[in-house]
Amino acid sequence: MPHQRIWNWQQEDWPEFRYDASKLEAFETEFLRQSGVFSGAVKHVGDEDRQQLTVELISDEALKTSEIEGEILNRDSLQSSIRQNFGLTADDRKIPPAEQGIAQMMVALYRHFDAPLTDDLLFRWHEMLMNGRRDMKDMGRYRTDESAMQVVSGPLHAPKVHFEAPPCPALSKEMKHFIQWFEQTAPKGKAPLRILARAGIAHLYFVSIHPFEDGNGRIGRAIAEKALSQGLGQSSLIALSHTINSKRKAYYDMLERSNKRNEITEWLVYFAKTVLEAQDYAQRMLDFLIAKTKFFDRFRGQFNERQEKVVARMFREGPNGFKGGLSAENYIRITGTSRATATRDLQDLVDKQSLTRTGSLKSTRYHLPIELHDGVTESG
Repeated sequence: MPHQRIWNWQQEDWPEFRYDASKLEAFETEFLRQSGVFSGAVKHVGDEDRQQLTVELISDEALKTSEIEGEILNRDSLQSSIRQNFGLTADDRKIPPAEQGIAQMMVALYRHFDAPLTDDLLFRWHEMLMNGRRDMKDMGRYRTDESAMQVVSGPLHAPKVHFEAPPCPALSKEMKHFIQWFEQTAPKGKAPLRILARAGIAHLYFVSIHPFEDGNGRIGRAIAEKALSQGLGQSSLIALSHTINSKRKAYYDMLERSNKRNEITEWLVYFAKTVLEAQDYAQRMLDFLIAKTKFFDRFRGQFNERQEKVVARMFREGPNGFKGGLSAENYIRITGTSRATATRDLQDLVDKQSLTRTGSLKSTRYHLPIELHDGVTESG
């Protein structure tokens, strides 16, 4: 351990996190309001759409929580594996180990959010996450390597240390305290905390201990989602990792700013804003799914094969759609057709009011005519 006390876990007040609860009150109120709106809207969609929304959001979270750590997974394999884990119809593709493992973990998190947090649960999650890895010394257990666990960047000859975790001999005690804290601060625990405060502290607290050889960020975000679900009393479909990944640098910067002392108001305000943004995205996804169902009901049987392929591809992009809208070049590339045919097909889609058009000449772009809850028409 370094002589000087640099990191939060080296401070005398560790792990007595302090924060100004008044700064979180408005966020907590809005979080509960948005949760109620989302739950009410979900109840009004059919079982099939609800299943699709659940699979879409969970697979997106699995994809993005991995992407935050620089691991790129296959979306189709991930969705297929998640469907299998839910017992839903899925294709019979061969699922790679990484996609299989995180799908298993995310579905377990969704289904058993109210299960107590224990060492064994965390070990099972870790084994799922590390599925297929052959380079791991400590899989399904806390790290045992005596050398310092550091988060570093930069060249090997002059690395920048962003964080150093507690040494191995301290892990058992640290994790025992963490798990006790998590259970005591639960809604029915001895010292319950407000939802966003508990989830935000849980994430920072866990990644500060950094108990695993790898996968700490992914498990830390899963623990935060577990805390959010427990606070609501139901499985949450909050796009936390999606939102973090969209502003990944801000996330890492904020973690680094928050790992040297135990006054964490700034971290919790950041985290609360991120959760609200994640809720908003989940609501947009729900609105988008409802609009998609209505769209296909309205236009069923009216498109040729090329048009169907392009429209399906546009919907697959989700609420954020093609950046800047679909161009004729996009259409040609997706369908492999000629420019003349693409022009006719696109004009036909506009005439049918299944696409809207903006711009002119080379700046012409096509969009799905879908209004989401914030009143923004989405670019397909």
